[in-house]
Amino acid sequence: MISFLSFLLTLTVTAVAVPFLIRLAFHLHILDMPDGARKIHRAATPLLGGIAIYMGILAGLLPNAGHLASIWPILAGGTLIMILGLVDDIKHLSARLRIACQFLIALGLISCGYRIEFLPSTAWGDVIEICITLIWIIGVTNAYNYLDGLDGLCAGSAVINASFFAIILFNAGQYPISLLTIVFAAACLGFVPYNFRKRKKMFLGDAGSTFIGFMLASIALVGNWAEGSRVKLAVPILVLGVPIFDMIFTTILRIRDGKVRTFVEWLRYASKDHFHHYLVEIGLKPRWAVMFIYAITIFLGISAVIVSRGSTVEAYLSILQGVIIFWIIATLIVVGKRRCSGWEE
Repeated sequence: MISFLSFLLTLTVTAVAVPFLIRLAFHLHILDMPDGARKIHRAATPLLGGIAIYMGILAGLLPNAGHLASIWPILAGGTLIMILGLVDDIKHLSARLRIACQFLIALGLISCGYRIEFLPSTAWGDVIEICITLIWIIGVTNAYNYLDGLDGLCAGSAVINASFFAIILFNAGQYPISLLTIVFAAACLGFVPYNFRKRKKMFLGDAGSTFIGFMLASIALVGNWAEGSRVKLAVPILVLGVPIFDMIFTTILRIRDGKVRTFVEWLRYASKDHFHHYLVEIGLKPRWAVMFIYAITIFLGISAVIVSRGSTVEAYLSILQGVIIFWIIATLIVVGKRRCSGWEE
């Protein structure tokens, strides 16, 4: 009952906050300006959607603050990520500075005891786990920033991701983190309709997309997804499969085409060459491309719920199934793009 009331409160606060923040964004000129080279919108659009989501989450969690002592580092880290993204939306920070700040924030979360654990407890094992956790947090944080390329895609996907996380956590009786996940899903859901609008539209901005990515990456670290360590790793990979695929797929194509040669170039590079852009390029309308990605995300989420109650073998098979699905999609995209534009391998 408490979770349901928190869900409604969060949803309401987020939905009510957006119109106010739209006016504030125009007043302060915190806007995403049209750029035909790498953006598809045609009018200046407010960039404070992430603030609305953040306000909704705080509203939903405050009445239950006594139960949330164990997850305050996630909220603190998420707050810092959102502030960093907001400054970037306003001042356009360099890629080096953004990644350095994200690294420090991720390191702070790890220092509070949140990290991937699957190796024997040795000095080298700890170092390897910390490095993988850093890559996970920074990678997923930026993956959702890159996913924010079509109306409703990033926030809508986050609703689905968080919903499947919440189902698994609720079934396992993990109340504090499940409450955070439910509230997070409600906040994203409250924002989504404004992202789909043609008029009085709101964008997430880097503040919103990186905040979403950081929160989901952190929830994946904290949740106890299964009994076996291998299964525990498989569940978050399945739930967050689409942004992970998008980052890997885009990086491979950029390196293959010689568009990026260093890590800094990869961070700086911005173009319409992500998974969702290719779906539109080969013929899907933007709204249908978003729905197609929603469907894949739901399919992977169902697999994650099944795996959370299964064995290590089932976890490996589900991961393999996901890899095959994305391989088929990538092949179709590459072939379709070649036929549409005449480019050669």
